[in-house]
This record gives sequence, structure tokens and C-alpha cells, in this order.
Amino acid sequence: MTILESGDCAMNPEQRKIWSDGHKTLTGLLKRPEEHENAVALFLRLHASLYASNGEHPEQPTYEDELLKDIREQTLRSYPVHTPGSKNSIVWHLWHSARIEDITMNILAAGSGQVLHEAHFADKLQTVYLHSGNGMTDEEISGFSSSVHIESLFEYRRAVAGRTRSILPSLSSEQLRAKLSPARIRRISEEGAVKDTEQWLIDYWGNKNIAGLVLMPATRHNFIHLNKAMRVKLKLQK
Repeated sequence: MTILESGDCAMNPEQRKIWSDGHKTLTGLLKRPEEHENAVALFLRLHASLYASNGEHPEQPTYEDELLKDIREQTLRSYPVHTPGSKNSIVWHLWHSARIEDITMNILAAGSGQVLHEAHFADKLQTVYLHSGNGMTDEEISGFSSSVHIESLFEYRRAVAGRTRSILPSLSSEQLRAKLSPARIRRISEEGAVKDTEQWLIDYWGNKNIAGLVLMPATRHNFIHLNKAMRVKLKLQK
């Protein structure tokens, strides 16, 4: 069985293991220039299996498809929900993981503008928060969870995912393995993409190359937060 070849349920324990094994394979491929095309192809499959399919392949639901299936608005917005490793709401997990990907893939990997700003998503989302979501207070997360425009959140995630899938094939193996530009790293602070109290996150990204960003924010980070969101759903909609 390979990625996206599940039966009637996406990302059950077996599928999560298959995804993780695929991610380990991607880690190895990204280190080998001669495997560049295979690395990009595998990334695209792993990435697609995390985000909503928008009904394009109903026989192959993705992890986000499964999360959102029959979900209630109250379940999406509930905060706090005490589950292993998190008490955050599902909408926060979906927003935060998309913001991280938007910031790292567009500012750091491509040197382009963020989807959030170019498509005026802050207004659509009805939020004042332009940063990554790290370092938010309980009150801020609660307010965000109760007020964010949910359909716009789903639209934002689709837009971020689509942009990422256009960026990766455009980068050469040499670009993936190159150090990040100091000018691009500075843009994170200049654009308020990370709170002033969360400098550690900029330092963390700054020590990676683009391939490293592909492996964590663009894939593994999404996977982790979808797992956390699914725990919330299972707790609230038993």
C-alpha cells in the first residue's frame, strides 16, 4: 500500500505509519541531487494527502477530509479542549499550520509575498493576528477561535497549499540545499510574521536550508497539527 491508496478511511493508524515512512524516504531523497525529481514527486503526494481534496478524489479522502467529515462548528471552535499535547481549538491548529507554511515557503523558500497579504486573507478571516500564532495568550486563542471566519480559513488553507505545490517543482536541488538568505530571514520580523517574543522560531528556521523547511513546516508540522486536531474531534464527537 502506498500514499493515497487507502480503502474507505484516510489516515487511520496504518495510514499514519505509511505517511511517516514516506516522510523518512523523502528525507533521504532530498539529500541526493540525482533523486531530485523523485523527491519533488513524493513531496507532492505527501502534501496532497494532508490537505482537503475539495471532492476531486472522493474515493481517496485526505487527512483533512477525514477531520472535517461531519464535524460541527462547535467542535471546530471549542477552546480549551484538553487532549495530549495541546488544549488548542481545531480552527487554531488549522490556521497556525497554514500560517507557518505560508511564512516559510513564501518568504524563506521563494522570496515571494505571503498568501495572507496578497489575497487579503486577514480581512476575510476576520482576524487581527498576522503572525504565526506562536506565543498567543489563552484570551487571544479563545477570541480567535470564536470569531475566525471558518469558510475563509478553509479557503486560506487551499490557497497556501496550492502556492506551496507551485513553489517546490520550481526549485532546483541546489536551491533546496542552499543556506537561507539573511534578507529573507529579516523579512519575517519586518512583516510581523512572528511575535517579538518568539525570536527562537526565526532562529530555528534560520539554521535550516530550504529542504529542511520542506521537511518540517511544509509536511511534518502539518501532520502533527492534524493529529492534534483529530484528537479534539474524537474527544468532542465520540
